[in-house]
Amino acid sequence: MGLLQIFDPAARPTPIGIDLGTTNSLVAYTVEGRPECVLDCDLSPLLPSVVHYLAHGGVVVGNEARAKAALHPVETLVSVKRFMGRGADDPETRRLGPYAFLEAEAGGSNTVRFAVHGRAVTPVEASAEILRVLRTRAEEKLRTLGGAVITVPAYFDDAQRQATKDAARLAGLEVLRLINEPTAAALAYGLDKGRDTGTFAVFDLGGGTFDVTVLSLDHGVFQVRSTGGDAQLGGDDMDRAVAAWILGELAVDPERASPALVRASLDAARAAKHALTDATDALVRVDLDGTPRELSLSRAHFESLVAPVIARTTPVVRRALRDAGLQARELDGVILVGGSTRVPAVRAHVATLFGQGPLTDIDPEQVVAYGAAIQANLLAGDRSDDALILDVIPLSLGLETMGGVAEKILPRNTAIPSGRAQQFTTYADNQTGFELHVVQGERELAADNRSLAKFTLRGIPPMPAGAAKLEVTFRVDADGLLTVQARELTTGVAQEIEVAPSYGLSGEDVERMLLDSFDHAEADFAARQLRERIVEAERVMAATEKALVADGGLLDEDERAELDGALRALRAAVASQDGKAIHHRTEGLDRASHPLAERRMDRAVRDAMRGRAVDDVAATVKDRPEHPHLAASYASDPSSPEVTR
Repeated sequence: MGLLQIFDPAARPTPIGIDLGTTNSLVAYTVEGRPECVLDCDLSPLLPSVVHYLAHGGVVVGNEARAKAALHPVETLVSVKRFMGRGADDPETRRLGPYAFLEAEAGGSNTVRFAVHGRAVTPVEASAEILRVLRTRAEEKLRTLGGAVITVPAYFDDAQRQATKDAARLAGLEVLRLINEPTAAALAYGLDKGRDTGTFAVFDLGGGTFDVTVLSLDHGVFQVRSTGGDAQLGGDDMDRAVAAWILGELAVDPERASPALVRASLDAARAAKHALTDATDALVRVDLDGTPRELSLSRAHFESLVAPVIARTTPVVRRALRDAGLQARELDGVILVGGSTRVPAVRAHVATLFGQGPLTDIDPEQVVAYGAAIQANLLAGDRSDDALILDVIPLSLGLETMGGVAEKILPRNTAIPSGRAQQFTTYADNQTGFELHVVQGERELAADNRSLAKFTLRGIPPMPAGAAKLEVTFRVDADGLLTVQARELTTGVAQEIEVAPSYGLSGEDVERMLLDSFDHAEADFAARQLRERIVEAERVMAATEKALVADGGLLDEDERAELDGALRALRAAVASQDGKAIHHRTEGLDRASHPLAERRMDRAVRDAMRGRAVDDVAATVKDRPEHPHLAASYASDPSSPEVTR
């Protein structure tokens, strides 16, 4: 006789952790502080991240969907996570794959849209189908669910994180937090092994993304010291390399292969990769126009095919260690995460990179879900495990200022959640608005970084240049999502924007942005210095010309000639784009304008004193508050799209 499982209806909802993976997804929960994965009817924790759309409108997910991929490659979406937050013109959408894509809508969103049975399907919708199945699994096991912590790659940008949250909401889940996958793995490992202190690297190579995170564990505090990665690198790239070899052996041009043959080649490549984890040789079986074909693939040949893919992890690891200020030998361990770390060549590469064998005693495919479940339990109020996570942002965030300079407000590797405010002011008289351009990246000029958002703060009354006080606040929440608020302090006019662009950075973009910041550091500094000197020169010239129009008669003939000559010299220096000359000529104009400035000040003081007693003036000065200190002084030209310096 079977046992009846009894549930307490008064029991509080159970929070869950979800690893929404490229190849497989999992859902986990905690029992007496220990994480466990929810199993399917075959006692497997893994749900293949595959979605098949039926002709009549139904949807199947998981193993059943994967079984349909060979016959219905266009209608079966595999590794959809790689398309999350991406644009329709992204190079990722043109890589080897069987999908049909719809072009971006004119004037509309640039989001990737798969063409399935005559309709558009977005990556967010497909991911929501996977999350719905995970939610159903958890509900069947736990009955009543609390909120969910969902993991994302550390190098997911703002758009990709927002897309993940949108998918969860579509699936009917309450998102407690997004947590970086390497951080979740370290949380699970540290608590499972009872480690109190140590510095670890988490090497996370999944189906479609790669992250490396260096963090310190100090008595329950997990502090991320640096993070790096490539959002377009993983086991899928190994499959593509092997699939390209298969098509070559079959004398088929990959660009002209049918979707069915492409899907069959990718599936055969994945099967061979799995077989070669334990075996030294594998048979690759593919049907070509109805004729079964068999190819032999040795582990050595496989490793030569995927070596360029694995090698792409090397610069990312070295940069993360450099950012953390550590040598590989100073690490207490290297934690492996992701199914692709089962490949022997990957483990050998990790051992070579770090000079020590990796830690493999927790299943690399389940450890991220474990960490998410632990974090969900902590957020739900269970403090049995005293753990605090301090994560970081991967790339600097800032504003474009006058001259096209990128002013970093939140530098990369800033701990999150975090916020920082900076003050700006106007460059020209009678401005009635500011246009702010939010950028992301490490270069000194805004044009060399990635544009995240633009918005306008209007309704400011006309004031003299420098009188308006604009405070811009950047806030990055615990999910890594950015909000920017702009407020004019004298009027209280404010506007806030949640920065959520319609598509995200490619892995190549991220790598390029960081490497370019190193390669062009000296040139970028010189370019920024030149732009700033030009802006300052233009400001001084404009102020001088305005003063001459109003009070040029205060100068004698020689003084006026000297000042006019200094103005001409500075204009010529600006035209020559010579930074040193601009600097010297600006100082020269400043010296030449001293007589005019002193006489204007003397006249203003006489006008203010006329008809007033000295004691009255002294009392007025005594009671006047000090001018507030400005963190930085910037201005916005109403005819220019950027905040100006």
